[in-house]
Amino acid sequence: TAGFPNMFTITGPGSPSVLTNMQTSIDHHVEWIGACLVYLRENGMKSIEASVEAEDAWVAHNNEETAKTIRYKCTSWYLGANIPGKPRVFMPYIAGFDVYSRKCAEIVDAGYEGFHLMPHENERVDAAIGHSG
Repeated sequence: TAGFPNMFTITGPGSPSVLTNMQTSIDHHVEWIGACLVYLRENGMKSIEASVEAEDAWVAHNNEETAKTIRYKCTSWYLGANIPGKPRVFMPYIAGFDVYSRKCAEIVDAGYEGFHLMPHENERVDAAIGHSG
């Protein structure tokens, strides 16, 4: 989550967890987080944080997928439709566990694309790009 380095949430928003077998999702998340922590340690990084752009792209992708389903047509609290003016967002990842796990693997294969990796508290390295900021 942008603004919260090293915040790892198992079966949280943006994952398919509640729409899947929870044990499968939990296992996947724990394995991904563990591998990420090993990667950080082996590469001299102290923290990892999602970029705002990657978060926005993920929400847009999930909204596109959700719009293809009947769930998006509902006026329910789980879309935020009970609050006037609130953007409609379906929190679970709806395209399925297989697509989700494939996308997670693609992010790792691209050197944690969409994340900022930080070797020190005040220095940021954009993943897969190598630019410091």
